[in-house]
Amino acid sequence: MTAQQELQIFWFLPTHGDGRYLGTQKGARPVTLPYLQQIAIAVDSLGFHGVLIPTGKSCEDSWLIAAALVSVTKQLRFLVAVRPGLQPPSLAARMSSTLDRLSDGRLLVNVVTGGDPIENRGDGIFLNHEERYKVTKEFLEVYKRLIRGEQQVNYQGKHINVENAGLLFPPVQPLGPPLYFGGSSPAALAVAAEHINTYLSWGEPIADVTEKITAVRKLADEKGNQLEFGIRLHVIVRETEQEAIDAANKLISHLDDEVIAQAQSIFSRMDSMGQKRMQALHNGSKDSLFIAPNLWAGIGLVRGGAGTALVGSPEQVAERIRGYQAVGISKFIFSGYPHLEEAHRFAELVMPLLQGLKEFSFSSSCINTGPFGETIANDSGQNK
Repeated sequence: MTAQQELQIFWFLPTHGDGRYLGTQKGARPVTLPYLQQIAIAVDSLGFHGVLIPTGKSCEDSWLIAAALVSVTKQLRFLVAVRPGLQPPSLAARMSSTLDRLSDGRLLVNVVTGGDPIENRGDGIFLNHEERYKVTKEFLEVYKRLIRGEQQVNYQGKHINVENAGLLFPPVQPLGPPLYFGGSSPAALAVAAEHINTYLSWGEPIADVTEKITAVRKLADEKGNQLEFGIRLHVIVRETEQEAIDAANKLISHLDDEVIAQAQSIFSRMDSMGQKRMQALHNGSKDSLFIAPNLWAGIGLVRGGAGTALVGSPEQVAERIRGYQAVGISKFIFSGYPHLEEAHRFAELVMPLLQGLKEFSFSSSCINTGPFGETIANDSGQNK
């Protein structure tokens, strides 16, 4: 792995809610600023590189959430979405530049085209799948020129037109915040190959991920773009494999066939190829949810988008991460239920097993961790 592709571990902010079970209000936690602050502060201190903040109708606004958390974190990066078609590129550039300055260069930008036609129409977007990616391409051609300091940008496209656009206050990062992007269709791969810094895949078996990486890397090479690659996964790690499997089963223990069918019906209306690939991993059934060693598709039964989790012991989860690294993945965006507790488990159980994790900060020099859990009799040996 090159210096430009050092291992980076991200976590997730559950701005659509959190809890101990999927598909039920039992054990649910509301989205509050104090709870999101707890998660952000925890993952910042544990050595995670950044957090992904989701976007969409079911989530709190990602830009406002990021702005609210900047002042309570120190090193944590915020992966926040721009939405071609919802924002003009000049507005998105101003928002990006402002948050990059307020965070002292800790902004990362996730380019989200949107895959739910009904939600899109509610936001005033009536374009089909192919046209949305044409908008995304035009958006990025303008946005990148602005964020990199070009003044008086003029652009005339099919969907986007600007005259004398400019950005008065530049971002901290010289070329602007790095661009992340995910999409599985040919139109999406073409956009990624030309304009994106990090291409993201949802958690599929390694052979499928390798095939996708190979295709987009070939296109990127033709454009002279050196891409990095990331993957979006959930994680359920326990001290033994059986404990992890039991935790996975408990997570979906309140799901019945009716709830699953309702969720799958909603997902089926989407025109996202990535979503269709997620659905094909489980076909809406609880049967045979382990689709590859330690890769479990149960979350996708009721959750849109990323629907797979690494499930196993610390050693197994670390080994699967190394497997994805071997095919070119250097950035891992994880989440787990509940997000606060699972972040601690992952940091304490898995991070020490990963090589090349530059920002991992769980120091062996701590003086208040034992050696036996709690210091015996609240004494370090001074009483004889």
